[in-house]
Amino acid sequence: MLGVKNIFPNKNKKEVVGWLFASPWLIGLMAFYIYPLLSSIFYSFTTFNGITVEKFNGIQNYIDLIHNDVFWLSMKNTFIYTIIVVPASLFLGILLAIILNVKTEGRGIYRIIAFIPTLAPVVAVSIVWQWLLNSQFGLVNYILYKVGLPGPPWFGSELWSKPSVALISLWTIGTTVLIYLAGLNDIPKNYYEAATIDGAGVIRKVLHITLPLLTPVIFFNIIMGIIRAVQEFTLPFVITNGMGTPANSMLFYSMLLYKNAFQYFKMGEANAMAWIMFVIIMALTLIVQYTSKKWVHYMGE
Repeated sequence: MLGVKNIFPNKNKKEVVGWLFASPWLIGLMAFYIYPLLSSIFYSFTTFNGITVEKFNGIQNYIDLIHNDVFWLSMKNTFIYTIIVVPASLFLGILLAIILNVKTEGRGIYRIIAFIPTLAPVVAVSIVWQWLLNSQFGLVNYILYKVGLPGPPWFGSELWSKPSVALISLWTIGTTVLIYLAGLNDIPKNYYEAATIDGAGVIRKVLHITLPLLTPVIFFNIIMGIIRAVQEFTLPFVITNGMGTPANSMLFYSMLLYKNAFQYFKMGEANAMAWIMFVIIMALTLIVQYTSKKWVHYMGE
């Protein structure tokens, strides 16, 4: 006890020791989060090539983006992709979670099978599906041909390109399903028992018990799904070799940001695009947050 008193004779020294222990984390926070954040804001108002700041140009980068047709095309592509993949992942994720939550023999194996695709690197997944969905030599179109169905052009068509990327994204839905499973296991069993006594069938239980009590998890997954979709980069980049073809139909917002930064060396414009993306994600999140008051239900309310 005497040794402890000598080390910490008063409250001020305890605070100093506490700050010393926290200092590595604080230094890391300043160096890798705060400084990049503030510098990105500054560079978005400059003509910056990645090495030197040529001049401070105010909001000119933002004005140039607004008058750039390719910028709006990337916004359109990303918006369409988000509209496709977020509802699809919502429906498919809930459906798979409900199926995998049924008590059957081998249920653990089925859950593992559903989760395994998420363990594969995104680049590897992109390359494999690029071959599977090849319009001429792909396995998927070969199977469709064998059953008498016409195989779509997939990545070779403006109409099919974004649904094709969405399809690949849905293949790696295991993490979302896992979150839904956790939400399902959190629903009290006595609700279902009471519904069974009242004569409710499976469909009514799902509609009146499962889905309402799963809405907090649905709300979380919608937010995360929007953030992932708006920032989608690796899949279209690898599939198109960074070109965004055909006819820029797979030129997503993050890909154009990458091109501005590391191909055209317009770092100032790229930083401006990053902050526009932040504003878009924040606005969409606030909209979902506002509407959640009407459809998200918590147990005990």
